[in-house]
Amino acid sequence: MNPTISIVVAIFNRRDELFELLNSLTFQTDKAFEIIIVDDGSLIDLKPTIGNFDGILDIKYFRKDNSGPGLSRNYGSKRASNEWLVFVDSDVIVEKDYIENIKKSILTVPCDAFGGADKAHRGFNLMQKAISYSMTSVFTTGGVRGNKKAVSKFQPRSFNMGVKKEVFEKVGGFSEMRIGEDPDLSMTLWENGFTTAFFDTIAVYHKRRVDFGKFSKQVFQFGCARPILNQRHPKYVKISFAFPTLFLLGYVLGFIEYFILGRGVILAFYGLYTFMVLIHAMIVTKNIAIAGMAVISTYIQMFSYGYGFLKSWILLNVFRMKPENAFPKHFHRF
Repeated sequence: MNPTISIVVAIFNRRDELFELLNSLTFQTDKAFEIIIVDDGSLIDLKPTIGNFDGILDIKYFRKDNSGPGLSRNYGSKRASNEWLVFVDSDVIVEKDYIENIKKSILTVPCDAFGGADKAHRGFNLMQKAISYSMTSVFTTGGVRGNKKAVSKFQPRSFNMGVKKEVFEKVGGFSEMRIGEDPDLSMTLWENGFTTAFFDTIAVYHKRRVDFGKFSKQVFQFGCARPILNQRHPKYVKISFAFPTLFLLGYVLGFIEYFILGRGVILAFYGLYTFMVLIHAMIVTKNIAIAGMAVISTYIQMFSYGYGFLKSWILLNVFRMKPENAFPKHFHRF
């Protein structure tokens, strides 16, 4: 029996990105799907944009008070009518065979939830491509966001994630976390005996942040979320989660070594790392300008995430603060 699909999109303000997403969905080779759009208290009117697709796409639009993406996806999921829920971020674009490949993969790979990779579209600007590289590179995330061979137990992320609706409801959907809610859901699924899979034919083009400042703030928040997730799911803690913090501290020690001891052994390691990132980025992107920017975005990612992780770890484990008190903006208050 062919799987039935409901695409759920939680959105706040991103009108232009929403148009691009919906436009990409009009070209699907398999048109048997519905779209649930949940307006999470946007400050601009999204209905005219959605109206452009009347009669073309099967869209259900709902507007609610702002609560963050996780709870907005829960809201939309309750109003979905199909067997599988597919979550995508509002700033992604999909290929024309996206729905077709999801259905094929579901029929061939038994699972309760799945995810796919994200990558840079040829139409993205140089900075977006550089950030996409750093978020999917083996030198930063280990390649787990974009390479099937790099994962042993895949954590689907909400920019490109599918879950059986009945399974989603059994675990209570996304938690009250505003940031890190998708790995939280993945690990909750595992803890309840459900399985996840990586589908390598359903990659999406993810725009992400358009400048380094916003990117830094975003990955800083990701870093803050990880120790919270470690507390909630201690069974799945990995030493690799602390690597960006060790990277940051090592860089600081390198400067101390250089200016106090007059040696540059540690900094030489970072010089080699920089060279390897540059060469790898040139090979992957085939563009020296993108590769140069990728070096910058890689260091921003490592330092910002590492600092966020360190700050969160200290507040939660040294000062014994509750996550909700240490990072109130990371949680929705009911």
